[in-house]
Amino acid sequence: MRILVTGSAGFVGAALTERLLARGDQVLGIDNHNDYYDPTLKEARLARFASHPGYTHLRVDLADAEAVQRAFHDFQPQRVANLAAQAGVRYSLKNPQAYVQSNLVGFVNVLEACRHGKVEHLVYASSSSVYGANRKMPFAVEDAVDHPVSLYAASKKANELMAHTYSHLYGLPTTGLRFFTVYGPWGRPDMSPILFADRIVRGEPVDVFNYGNHSRDFTYIDDIVEGVIRTLDHVAQPDPGYDPLQPNPGTSNAPYRVYNIGNDQPVQLMRFIELMEQNLGRSVEKRLLPMQPGDVPDTWADVSALRRDVGYAPGTSIEEGVKRFVAWYREYHNIA
Repeated sequence: MRILVTGSAGFVGAALTERLLARGDQVLGIDNHNDYYDPTLKEARLARFASHPGYTHLRVDLADAEAVQRAFHDFQPQRVANLAAQAGVRYSLKNPQAYVQSNLVGFVNVLEACRHGKVEHLVYASSSSVYGANRKMPFAVEDAVDHPVSLYAASKKANELMAHTYSHLYGLPTTGLRFFTVYGPWGRPDMSPILFADRIVRGEPVDVFNYGNHSRDFTYIDDIVEGVIRTLDHVAQPDPGYDPLQPNPGTSNAPYRVYNIGNDQPVQLMRFIELMEQNLGRSVEKRLLPMQPGDVPDTWADVSALRRDVGYAPGTSIEEGVKRFVAWYREYHNIA
């Protein structure tokens, strides 16, 4: 197939692009290579597949509507994986405009291009952060998500609403995937695994928020990518059982779906740090701090809808995932 991937130099986008190329798809990757974190990591990810004969790369910002329309017109993708976004809960408190441009303006440009390009299926990254102030566990797609606690979360909820509008008005099949704490090789340096690894290696204390009482549904990158691919191949359809008198937020009478994609195994943050210490062969001082604004105490994915409809659920254990991550970290940073 001809598949367009936005954010193809990003953590999930690069891993997905590699897998799509390996199975024989033609891929157009779009990325603006911004400096939210060190662009050299993005270049290093890209270098792994940039010369592949099935790959074409464009340095384009999704907020540039004309450039996006031109890219779709020239490549004529059959399916689209929209993984580009301004990420990070904490950064959204400092630079809200970045989220408006990337996650709202950029996303509507993708929707418009998909609509006019007669794209067969749009799969886009949502986030577990949409559950916000919800405390019922595990988080299920049938739950209401009307109380976001960060602008990042609100922008991802907005993406789901915008996608439904296009599915309803134009029959564009869309599927949103709520990612739960993705980690693994080539991960983002602003996320806890690399932040923890850096500090452990340097012998510096790690900041542990909510006094260590956080739990996260850590999900290994390979499992996320497998879920994206299977979902791309499983085009969203109208739900024949949809009842507008008792609406299910995860489905619709339009070709629209939303799924959680997480490991369904919450891990205490202190346990995650312990595994990092074991694999790096060093212990670290922990500075216990209050919970940060915009953060949530716990996440836990109910993946029953994904398993039911797509026939897949992540399964890499935290022990195996951290082992693979640390092996990559050592190699990437030349640490014996």
